Amino acid sequence: MRKSTSVKRATVGRKAVATAVAAMGIAGATVLVTTGSAQGHGYADSPTSRQVHCAQGDVTDCGAVENEPQSVEGPKGFPGAGPEDGTICAGGNEGFAALDDPRDGEWPTTKLEPGADHTFSWTNTARHSTTDYQYFVTKDGWDPAKKLTRADLEPEPFLTVPMDGEQPAEKETHDGKLPDKSGHHLIVGVWNVADTSNAFYSCADVEF
Repeated sequence: MRKSTSVKRATVGRKAVATAVAAMGIAGATVLVTTGSAQGHGYADSPTSRQVHCAQGDVTDCGAVENEPQSVEGPKGFPGAGPEDGTICAGGNEGFAALDDPRDGEWPTTKLEPGADHTFSWTNTARHSTTDYQYFVTKDGWDPAKKLTRADLEPEPFLTVPMDGEQPAEKETHDGKLPDKSGHHLIVGVWNVADTSNAFYSCADVEF
């Protein structure tokens, strides 16, 4: 088990998401992306990401991501590079633009306690060699009814999990401390792949 400050990794199950993924016939398998730049391979499920809400039917009219929650892939290097402002939650992928739609700030939220320990988790359908995972959060006073931009985010990730080229688990978890925030915020998880030019992006609406 990797040891780092405020972080440890373990393998856990997520029954609800696993059931949804299995129903789509993609559990543990590589799935060809019809709207992305390569094959899609993972998404964050704790806190519950927008693509999971779409895949589970909590939110409708999401388009292709309903069947491809693992495919939100775009250029890495965020926030210095990567997807353009307004396309961050979709990884810059036009086929998943529904994830960038703020829906008037009405996305379902996960209730979190500010400053508390939390286990962040990802479901990975392919285990890429990984540089790190990073987690960003919106600034106080951001507008959830507008598309996300870099200016809406705190400049540094509140949690970084170094992987040093290792492959993540199929059920990858990271223990860390939540930011000291209040109200509706957006957490952006970025999985930086080591051996390609891409990363996977996952936005989760939360209520502190």
